[in-house]
Amino acid sequence: IFSPEFQVAPETKAVMKWLRSIPFVLSASLHGGELVVTYPYDYSRHPMEEKMFSPTPDEKVFKMLAKAYADAHPVISDRSELRCGGNFVKRGGIINGAEWYSFTGGMADFNYLHTNCFEVTVEVGCEKFPLEEELFTIWHENKGALLNYMEMVHRGIKGIVSDKFGNPIKNARISVRGIQHDVTTGN
Repeated sequence: IFSPEFQVAPETKAVMKWLRSIPFVLSASLHGGELVVTYPYDYSRHPMEEKMFSPTPDEKVFKMLAKAYADAHPVISDRSELRCGGNFVKRGGIINGAEWYSFTGGMADFNYLHTNCFEVTVEVGCEKFPLEEELFTIWHENKGALLNYMEMVHRGIKGIVSDKFGNPIKNARISVRGIQHDVTTGN
């Protein structure tokens, strides 16, 4: 996903280092320009295919996470196809990133492939650069959805992997039968 000729900005390198040093499990990236929640993979499995459904092994989890946000958002959950983001209504306000449009070097793909962090991208509105006076409304439209999404961190399996003496095991690999994507324990 990150080709050798791909130049990584210093701030992106800093975030990558941060993500590798702290065991984040959930994150969201906020963008403007549409009203939809996307999930990995953002890069198409076939580089010549612009809009190709490219699921991760954790497709069901990502759909659940994206739906948790979309269903709690008052506009994304609105069933009107005439509104901003209305072309995603039949999909429940969510879409696989690469199926919408494929791009390389996204943080959601990086997080999934190189850390334990599951990230979705939230397109918070159809204006790429909203006016200052619109930010208050955008915040209120997204506040409950953000809180609902953050609560998803409590879903799934959690605990401490320890040896027979009760000492935590750092970097233990955890596998789930049927899912070809392992995670590791933190420090």
